[in-house]
Amino acid sequence: MTTILDPTDERVPVERQITARTGDITGVIGLLDIAKPRGNILLDELEVLMAARYPKVEIKRYAKPTFTKPCPSDLRLKIKAECAVLVEGLAD
Repeated sequence: MTTILDPTDERVPVERQITARTGDITGVIGLLDIAKPRGNILLDELEVLMAARYPKVEIKRYAKPTFTKPCPSDLRLKIKAECAVLVEGLAD
């Protein structure tokens, strides 16, 4: 069983179900650096771990120009066209 905590208000916890997982990851995984400090370090480590665990999966890196604005439309469309899964790296 997995517990998910909602950081907005834990005085009244909300129970949620996690979607069933197949255990198999295929296709292209995108890693998006949103330009927060040290986010690239987080994604570098994640890329190494994922490449070791899923050697047949291609990993592509992307970067937003700034964390203060939404991801540009052309970048979102590129990621959507190229990736099956996207991980967005947040760090400070």
